[in-house]
Formats: sequence, structure tokens, C-alpha cells
Amino acid sequence: MTFRLKAVGLMLAGVVAATPAMAIEVSKSVEIAAAPDAVWKMIGTFCDIQNWHPAVKKCELSDDGGKNVRTLTLPDGAALVEEEVARDESAMSYTYKILEGPLPVENYESTIAVTGSGDMATVSWSGNFDAKGASDEKATEVITGIYDAGLSSLKEKAGAM
Repeated sequence: MTFRLKAVGLMLAGVVAATPAMAIEVSKSVEIAAAPDAVWKMIGTFCDIQNWHPAVKKCELSDDGGKNVRTLTLPDGAALVEEEVARDESAMSYTYKILEGPLPVENYESTIAVTGSGDMATVSWSGNFDAKGASDEKATEVITGIYDAGLSSLKEKAGAM
């Protein structure tokens, strides 16, 4: 009986070891006292992030086989290269993925979207990724900080409209 329990335990350990790690998910949102379409217009095109995110000093847009690719220059001079994988003007959302950069993540894909009605908008920013070269907690902290800074800036800038 002991042998059988050990065999089952080893089998289960093998199944657990073969199961891929779950991607990390971060989702943040902010309510903004402004019309949703005005907030979407402020978020703008794929490279307009340079106008509202405090961590983006410069954005250069290029075309890679019909896909929008942006190179973001960060405050320390590092570059982050991202590709827009989907955009839906009527749903006021776009999805992008990181191709390369200094962040402690890989397999990163994120969506920013605006919803709401009247003079109240909600901006949601969510992403899925795996940690790379850092703990899950550190990678989550970095992405959460990026989202929080961007959403706070959008709210502040929308209040000045």
C-alpha cells in the first residue's frame, strides 16, 4: 500500500510539474468626470500615449507589415517596443503587446478601454503576462505602477478639459 501511495504521489507531482504556470493578470480602472468619447479622444492614436502617460518621454510610430509598432522612450532613455494587435473605435479600445524592452515581463498583452455614458467615463487597463527575470510580485508591482500612473494622469488631464 505504501508503494502504491508513493507511485500516485509521484504521478501527481509529474502532472503538477508539467502544468504551465498561469499568466499573471493585472486590471486597473478609474472613473473620470468627462464624456467617454472625449476621454477616448485624449487616449488617441497608438502613439498619443506620449501626451498623457508620465513615463513616456517620446513615442515613434512605425509600420511593420501593416501593423502599428511604437517605440516608447522612457525617462532613463530605455526603449520599449510595442505592437498594436487590435483597435476598435466603436468600442473605444485597443490591445497591444510588448515586443521588447526593459520591463520584467514576457508574453505581455494588454487592453485599454473606455466605457460610460453622459459625463462619466471609466477607463479600464488590463494585461496578462509572465514574469521574466523577477518574481511574480515584482512584475505585478511594475505593471500596476505603470497602469496607476497612466490612469491618474488621464484623470488629471481630463479634469483640465
